[in-house]
Amino acid sequence: MRLKLTEENTGGELLLFKEEAGFDRLFFSRDKFNKYFTIAWNPGEKQIVTIDGTEYEFPANSLLTLLFNQSFRFENSASIIAWQFNREFYCIIDHDSEVSCVGFLFSSTDHLFVKLNEPAQQKLQLLTDVFIQEFSTSDNIQNEMLLVLLKRLIIYVTTLAKSGYAPVKKLQDERFHIIRKFNLLVEANFKTEHAVRFYADQLFKSPKTLSNLFAIFNQKTPSQVIQERIVVEAKRLLAYTDKSIKHITFELGFEDVSYFSSFFKKNTGQPPSDFRNSGLKKETALTK
Repeated sequence: MRLKLTEENTGGELLLFKEEAGFDRLFFSRDKFNKYFTIAWNPGEKQIVTIDGTEYEFPANSLLTLLFNQSFRFENSASIIAWQFNREFYCIIDHDSEVSCVGFLFSSTDHLFVKLNEPAQQKLQLLTDVFIQEFSTSDNIQNEMLLVLLKRLIIYVTTLAKSGYAPVKKLQDERFHIIRKFNLLVEANFKTEHAVRFYADQLFKSPKTLSNLFAIFNQKTPSQVIQERIVVEAKRLLAYTDKSIKHITFELGFEDVSYFSSFFKKNTGQPPSDFRNSGLKKETALTK
């Protein structure tokens, strides 16, 4: 089942997949930009999901959220129930005050697998049924109804993620929002700003205060968050585009190819050229 709503005036799109094989996107491409945010529910047995070339276990009865610029492939996509939407249909950044998910629920480096208990599964199934019903109801308020349902879904998933994520319980809302804002700033500026000082200044905090706050939240430092985001983008560009290493170096804000190569090798264990070659071999094997 593949259900889709398209808003002619805005280009907004909302999709729902259920028992639909092959809806997952294997390769990231700058030419064929992956424009959908994705909320995926695995109501069946555990399986493997490959995100940007890295394999993760997708536990049974759990949820996973994916950004619009991530490539992913499920071991058994037909067993996944998924919602996809683009920025034109609902911009979670512009409406963050409504859903409070930016920088936490959707991330390029940290993938939250939200475990669902029995009541949560039942509620999500009920919400899915209502989505399907509204997709089949063609009237002048269909768009509004589906938008409200999508907001409800995002808010509910965010609530579930927070309740099951131990570090969040230690933080007051204000401190937690600082971390979300930091992640959002990194997503918007990582190609040009590599220093913690820039992000600390934007948040009116000192780098030390920011580091102390992140120590409460998890084991990563602000610097590690920035570096991991750069590495993820570098891997995408190396694996899924034909841009030269020199071009990628400058695109990611480095002035020297040798320095970028050293940075990449330090964080991945491989120089960029070796990573690209190994990725091409994997892609060839997968397409055979």
